Amino acid sequence: MLLKVSCKLNNFLSIKHGIKKYYSVLASVLEKPELGENVEIKGWVKSLRVQKELVFADVSDGSCAQKLQVTIPKHLKTNDLTYGSAVNITGKLARSPRGQIELLAENVKIYGKCVVLDGYPFNPRTSHPPEYLRRYLHLRSRTNYISAMLRIRHSVTQLIHKYFSSKNYINIHTPIITSNDCEGAGENFKVLPDNEETVKSMMQQGLNSETVYFGSKAFLTVSGQLHLEAVCRGMGNVYTFGPTFRAENSKSRLHLSEFYMLEGELAFCETLEHLQNTIEDFLKFILTEIRNSNEKDLNLIDKNNTTPTWLNKQFITLNYDEAKNILDKKGMNTAEVGINKEQELALVDYCNGVPVFIVRWPKSLKSFYMKESQNDPEKVDALDLLAPITGEIVGGSLREDNYEKLKLKLPSESLNWYLELRKFGNIPTGGFGLGLERLLQVICAIPNIKDTLPFPRWPHNCSM
Repeated sequence: MLLKVSCKLNNFLSIKHGIKKYYSVLASVLEKPELGENVEIKGWVKSLRVQKELVFADVSDGSCAQKLQVTIPKHLKTNDLTYGSAVNITGKLARSPRGQIELLAENVKIYGKCVVLDGYPFNPRTSHPPEYLRRYLHLRSRTNYISAMLRIRHSVTQLIHKYFSSKNYINIHTPIITSNDCEGAGENFKVLPDNEETVKSMMQQGLNSETVYFGSKAFLTVSGQLHLEAVCRGMGNVYTFGPTFRAENSKSRLHLSEFYMLEGELAFCETLEHLQNTIEDFLKFILTEIRNSNEKDLNLIDKNNTTPTWLNKQFITLNYDEAKNILDKKGMNTAEVGINKEQELALVDYCNGVPVFIVRWPKSLKSFYMKESQNDPEKVDALDLLAPITGEIVGGSLREDNYEKLKLKLPSESLNWYLELRKFGNIPTGGFGLGLERLLQVICAIPNIKDTLPFPRWPHNCSM
């Protein structure tokens, strides 16, 4: 009796490498379909077409851009089988008269009903604008646009680790809570206990309310760079990739209060060219690989999304003064400090859409840790990489390795540990930071950064 039960179960469960497979993920079913095979799928109905004897349902489980057509005999159709419903379907794989893979349903189970008229915000076969989808963050992963973007985001994340591992970089988990404001702009979030009793009991010890928990002011990180520099001076090339926070009062299409940042620190990096070559090689690797692995997802986001013409071209380099002269000739106001977003995009356009490094910036415009240029003490060996759609996508520099020069520029005694790194076995280093969300904007041609992550945060928006 037990043997018979076991054999029957094997029609629905397969055992691979000792792990029971309870159902088939569509990505694997469609990648290597075995016609006539019994499979069980689980997912959501994306469209439903009812005919005289048969019902045709397109089902997706989110694992890939494609949907699987399921042919369902009319007697298996219930009122709960609707657009948006969650289903469990078993049957045999076959090829339709049009040559596509389909599932001939033998059993249909409804996990969750979806009554569209009861407030479900999406309609079948309708392309909803991104602005509308942002009103339903908890549901928008059901849409083709956002699910495709999230799969691309996943792939890019995997490729980041693949690239740096192949170059023998060590992945470092830098702290999210930190005592330093790396960029010095004051655009950070304070970290304080929310429990009033905890604060009250600690303050009875004579501690300041802002330093009551850690003994010093604490913030959500704006950058892991300074921590990376410390580890780099003991382990060589390192990188970090994690959440970063900026308290900018901006609701623009390019800013978020919380985003993911990739930061790399290169040991024994003595020239900007070394740093530029690393950044360019990395970006071309990511874009080439993602077009190979996620082409269907890219097409779901933008049917006109083609391989960038600059992918096989060398990035352009302009120094800051050259960039300002170009803008002056275009009649753009360069009297203001730095280069604004409109001017960044104008420079990319001037370079025919090819990403452009702007290098050797005025010292007054950049952070204290950037290395003074050898030939011009008023400039620092810093770079910004400008790209289509976003403008600045990468910022980086050589780090000041001269103890005395850095001592004069150090903004706070709390960073004495950073200065001390230059005393013991110091090495020249350079590094960069790249926002994942802006990279996704470039890859997917997404105008608004709020559509590159599942739950965006910006001023006055943190509802979940």
